[in-house]
Amino acid sequence: MKEIKFTDIDHIKVGHSQNFESATGCTVIICEKGAVAGVDVRGGSPGTRETDLLNPVNMIQQIHAVMLSGGSAFGLDAASGAMRYLEERNIGFDVQVTKVPIVCSAVLFDLSLGDYKVRPDLKMGYEACMNATNAECPNGNIGAGTGATVGKLLGLQRAMKGGLGSYALQIGELKVGAIVAVNCLGDVIEPSTGKTLAGLLNEDLKNFESTEDIMTANYDSKKNLFSGNTTIGVVATNGEFSKSEMNKIASMSHNGYARTMRPAHSIFDGDTIFALSTGKVQADISTVGFLAARVMEQAVINAVKSASSLHGIKAYSDIAKQ
Repeated sequence: MKEIKFTDIDHIKVGHSQNFESATGCTVIICEKGAVAGVDVRGGSPGTRETDLLNPVNMIQQIHAVMLSGGSAFGLDAASGAMRYLEERNIGFDVQVTKVPIVCSAVLFDLSLGDYKVRPDLKMGYEACMNATNAECPNGNIGAGTGATVGKLLGLQRAMKGGLGSYALQIGELKVGAIVAVNCLGDVIEPSTGKTLAGLLNEDLKNFESTEDIMTANYDSKKNLFSGNTTIGVVATNGEFSKSEMNKIASMSHNGYARTMRPAHSIFDGDTIFALSTGKVQADISTVGFLAARVMEQAVINAVKSASSLHGIKAYSDIAKQ
């Protein structure tokens, strides 16, 4: 087993576009040759596009891109930029008069950081596609992770910086990888040590408090915590699987969220994972499923460890060096 780049997975390209002043951006995962795909939406506040067609009972068998975007529901417009980019290159589902690119999307809420009036749109989505390559994917404050934050139970003044992370593994000919924009309500934990890496800061902004402990102590208080959450990601493999199997792999990969985020899948998060199959390598679904969870787990960790301070929000590096 060896570490590889997420973009080493067959027929995958990744591109980003972002606005640091406005603290938002988008990340596109392009599969020009098409990919069999599934999805699992577990958070209670999702913002998504073209997830119904991934149901195995529906006709479409392959998609051509996934757009991960900031901007809350406004950011779904970035997927239109990917559609324009792919149609210009004659990539999509053939409907005779043209080819319709199948672009799935999920968004996170980052409107509270930076300028809420600036959101990923068609132009930014198109620019992300123009930037797409199979080079190593940078982590941290980039693309959909630009305005991401974590640990927001008591507001942004006690929160920390999230970001974009990726990680991939190869075993023989099989490749499995993950890319994720980490923007959770709760805290991010390193599973091997149980140590909090990023999350809810205490009043002196130097140490951590437990989001789950505070929620437990206030179990009888119903609050509107829709202040900027949702973690969205993609797992990809060159293993050969059906739509049904890719939906199962998407489901299994959520274990990577559960191991690293406390809590995960809250009613205030729209946690979503797409799963893509781009190759012809024969592989066992259970093996790929637990590997998908493992790479997603490390991608989440990479996201917060690579993030840097933005608009006054502290990052992992700021706390680690204290």
